[in-house]
Amino acid sequence: MARKAAGLTAAGVKTKPPGRYGDGNGLYLYVRSAEARFWLFRYTPRGGKMREMGLGRAGADQGAVSLADARAKAAELHKMVREGIDPLAQRETVAAQVAAQAQHAAIKGTTFRTVAERYLAAHSDAWRNPKHRAQWRNTLETYAHPHMGNLPVGELGTEHVLAALEPIWRTKPETAARVRGRIESVLDYATSRDWRSGENPARWRGHLANLLPARGKVAPVQHHAALPWGEIADFLTALRGQAGISARALEYAILTAARSGEVLGARWGEVDLLAKVWTVPAARMKAGREHRVPLSAPALALLSEMTKLRTVDSPEAFIFPGAVVGRPLSIMAMTMALRRMKRGDLTVHGFRSTFRDWAAERTNFPRDVAEMALAHAVGDKVEAAYRRGDLFQKRQQLMDAWAKHCEATKPVGDVVPLRNGRA
Repeated sequence: MARKAAGLTAAGVKTKPPGRYGDGNGLYLYVRSAEARFWLFRYTPRGGKMREMGLGRAGADQGAVSLADARAKAAELHKMVREGIDPLAQRETVAAQVAAQAQHAAIKGTTFRTVAERYLAAHSDAWRNPKHRAQWRNTLETYAHPHMGNLPVGELGTEHVLAALEPIWRTKPETAARVRGRIESVLDYATSRDWRSGENPARWRGHLANLLPARGKVAPVQHHAALPWGEIADFLTALRGQAGISARALEYAILTAARSGEVLGARWGEVDLLAKVWTVPAARMKAGREHRVPLSAPALALLSEMTKLRTVDSPEAFIFPGAVVGRPLSIMAMTMALRRMKRGDLTVHGFRSTFRDWAAERTNFPRDVAEMALAHAVGDKVEAAYRRGDLFQKRQQLMDAWAKHCEATKPVGDVVPLRNGRA
């Protein structure tokens, strides 16, 4: 039975000066100032050290705990201590349970669409190309969200993933494969954030691979349409007959074997005409590494021609400016140049294949030199760790030989002369 209160009265609770005042059963009045008065419960759990538990503000006004209520609470806690229960530990356990229940309720209402948006926001800085970010959002919006966008992410299963993939798996295998991978990434992100648990229903190996045919068996891989290397000289002659900046950008892409995005984003500050080198910063490279491109005589002549059209004297000015001031050419500009030449059967990226085929079939430059010219990763990680250079001098010889081939007016069967491994 709880001990009778000793020493404290309702009036004393209001008037006691600063200090601690015991009332029995571990109940104490703690006075810091005339306005700051609190109830404390002091106890020693079994096998532990003395602890203090706050019971609220002392007083008789609204929101405060009265002497009678504090005594009743202290008596209840005193009984728990005698029974071997630690009141503070129990309160922390209850608080954790309440928080877990609230989190579970929040998770239950978190939809796949919401998680997808959070994933995109978390990874947007890793995608240097705005087009890539837009493609991510568009494919999810078009193919995934209609089937799972408004469903709780924690409840998604294989049936939901299949509902998104099966309609396009055979008709659009390339797109379907990307959608699957993006759904898998979003669900992995949700698992890492504790918004769902269990296996990822969008994983391929050991799961969807048993339910869907392999992409290679659904449709053959479509490669970028490329011009045969023997026809490049005639094509370049025809291209030079085309007016417009887009035609010049395409010519530059061919002469440098660069990607479309690298050419369209090229700025004057990246070019050193005296050193005959174009340095593409890492931020604009697919592999995320700075890439030096040797400039052949025809490439330098083209840049000299572009300087005549330069209207902004700034290193940040685009070499191939678009119609809007301060903006580069459209991503479709070079493709449209091909269509105007009635060569819609070709792709801009395909000219990199033309260059690679020519280097393999008509020169004896080492494979690594050609791969580095295309800014491809060379060798395994161990080899990459030991290779510090970029084979620039050899690539300079290769690009000069490529320019000579592009300028040639020879029959298709002619071979590039080679001397001691040099073109």
